[in-house]
Amino acid sequence: MKKVILKTTLSLSVALASTQLFASGFALNEQSISGMGMGYAGRSSAADDPSTVYGNPAGMSRLKGQQITVGAAAIDASTDIKDVSGRSRGQNDGDMVPFTTVPMLFYTNQLNDQWSIGFGAYAPFGLITNYGSNFQGRAFGSKSEVKVATLQPTISYAFNDKVSVGFGPTINRISGELQSDLTLNPLVSDVNVKIKGDDTAWGFNLGVLVQATDTTRVGLTYHSKVNYDLDGHTQITSPTALTGAVNSNRYDASLKITTPESYDLSVTQDMSDAWKLYAGATWTRWSRLKDITVQNQGVTAASGGVLSPQLFGTISEEQNWRDTWAYALGTSYQLNKQWVLRTGLTFDQSPTNNTDRSPRIPTGDRTIFSVGAGYAVNDNLTIDAAVSYLQEKDVTVSKSNTLASYNAKYENSAWGYGLGATYKF
Repeated sequence: MKKVILKTTLSLSVALASTQLFASGFALNEQSISGMGMGYAGRSSAADDPSTVYGNPAGMSRLKGQQITVGAAAIDASTDIKDVSGRSRGQNDGDMVPFTTVPMLFYTNQLNDQWSIGFGAYAPFGLITNYGSNFQGRAFGSKSEVKVATLQPTISYAFNDKVSVGFGPTINRISGELQSDLTLNPLVSDVNVKIKGDDTAWGFNLGVLVQATDTTRVGLTYHSKVNYDLDGHTQITSPTALTGAVNSNRYDASLKITTPESYDLSVTQDMSDAWKLYAGATWTRWSRLKDITVQNQGVTAASGGVLSPQLFGTISEEQNWRDTWAYALGTSYQLNKQWVLRTGLTFDQSPTNNTDRSPRIPTGDRTIFSVGAGYAVNDNLTIDAAVSYLQEKDVTVSKSNTLASYNAKYENSAWGYGLGATYKF
């Protein structure tokens, strides 16, 4: 029985996906407010501000002098859970994603005509869902919180006024907490299983930018995979059937997980002095996530015979995610010296499948519509703002084990809001 509890809790571990994040899987797109206004079309070819440190490090060669960009994006998600059935009882409010903010900071410095340096601090992956302990599908996940914070020192080199390249190693810190609740006896409280873990690992971003013609710019960016080996612990809090006394058991746990590599190919086309078109396609290798395997150590028995230590060992669950494509089209219009207007449309595939999808990852293919604007306060300071609306394709969840089952239809949508500022020294 202990194995069943851990399997339902550790499934997906820190590689969970949130339906409300504006990128496939559990990736985050929120590294640029100006890019957000165009649906992130032209992410690797625009190079309009220091957020190019993430979008394409080669783009730093286009930024004069010293510049700094700071900003934050907020996500306001909504989920309707319908057609629910299963052996458990509980609520299905669907309000499981709190109002979430994603910060960012970027700096660039053009040293000379060839060399530029920069720095970025941003969040490439993350999620938070909190259904509450009375959620009907709590056996398959009641709370999930995963954060990845990245620091990226960066350098770029311009061979000439047509071709430049850029490179930046990334220092990535991941941390996560998962909870599930199982009803073993309807007369006493649920058994709560809480897992925490963290790790730091290295990766890199690499880009090339080509001014193909006087009006056409092409960019290609590679974001590397990052291999994590999380160390942490699992804590099981269980009541006894006769007295209701609470017992707490804790043991060591470890998990290896890889966040996937991606390629972003983008084009920026100048239609006139005021009007630009952007297009982009991003491929992400989510098929790396075939299963989640957790190694457990230091097992002790819980009182009352509720949990059995001999059932511990290696726990694995199939995920079978698939590679995904995202496509984006966008445009910007320089209305006057102060104002630039932006809009974009994005189509983004989900990596999950109908067989393995769970309440932790009730995500489907999504369409995102974005609008934004930039206002030049003066020659040195620009304020950017953006709003996005995400609508997902309805999906179904069907999960079961020897202790519980849960079936439901999820209808997901979200609003995203971004505000940032760029200052030129």
